[in-house]
Amino acid sequence: MYWRALQEETPGPKWSGLFAEYWPDYRKWWLKEGDVARPTYTQCRRALNAHMPELMPLYDELCALAGGGDQAARFLSLYNPPAYLSGCSQAIWAGKEPVMVRNYDYNPNAFDQLVLNTNWMGRRVMGTSDGLWGLVDGVNDAGLSISLTFGGRRVVGTGFGVPLILRYVLQTCETTEQATKVLERVPTHMSYNVTVLDRKRDYSTAMMGPDRKTQITHAAVATNHQENVEWVSHARFTATVERERFLLQRLRLHRDPEEKFINAFLKPPLYSTAFNAGFGTLYTAVYRPRKREMELRWPGTIWPLSLNNFVEGARNVMVPGAA
Repeated sequence: MYWRALQEETPGPKWSGLFAEYWPDYRKWWLKEGDVARPTYTQCRRALNAHMPELMPLYDELCALAGGGDQAARFLSLYNPPAYLSGCSQAIWAGKEPVMVRNYDYNPNAFDQLVLNTNWMGRRVMGTSDGLWGLVDGVNDAGLSISLTFGGRRVVGTGFGVPLILRYVLQTCETTEQATKVLERVPTHMSYNVTVLDRKRDYSTAMMGPDRKTQITHAAVATNHQENVEWVSHARFTATVERERFLLQRLRLHRDPEEKFINAFLKPPLYSTAFNAGFGTLYTAVYRPRKREMELRWPGTIWPLSLNNFVEGARNVMVPGAA
């Protein structure tokens, strides 16, 4: 896998170049059910303005950099996108220096493989890109970190692709309390568990879904189900219950030291090689929100990245089992 880490203070030629590079593949995915299956530009714009109005100037700027086309603008709203499935595990290690650790389990052929460091809207944000401005995990200059897992439910409804909601949280929030209020009100098109950890050690996990009210919990662990297992075959295949129990044991019974806890994410049962089924572990991320730092980890490799002392670069990473 070829990973890049890029920094651009405001949307400009780097982001425009990324869009030109990724858009052909994203367009195929976005249109796989036909153009009429996706919302109109008016519907997308109205929904974004209703639920995340602070993003509107940034959205307009990105749409212009993307060429101003109708389909590109609709895609970038991430409103009612096609359904997609992922795995993932995440947990809060609440030691002296609280740490958020997560595995991202997904299809390696449908992934940006990109860390972006931006100062959009005057707020510095660093995280793992999805949809070219959405994020699947990240941290901001206020010391707020965030991560997602799939919630393990079949239902698809009206709402946004969750990576844009994570972007919105990091652009507009400074604390876990503020973040949970956003997660309670912004609709998502599928079910997700979103965990937030702030610099004051406060954390929460929001269990989101398109068909019911978001539940805010103090769960330190999230895998691929919510209160109960609802999609049994998916739960069995991804071992979501087994992974949750394993993490809870590490936190409650064994009290693993930080490094041992992090390294557990690089081994079974947390680490997955089910790449052919679209659920292989593409990376492990470690977030230290007080330090505004993150690490990307793979077996035998660590890539440290700092929000305030960011160094652009690229890595060819050998991921066992991924083509």
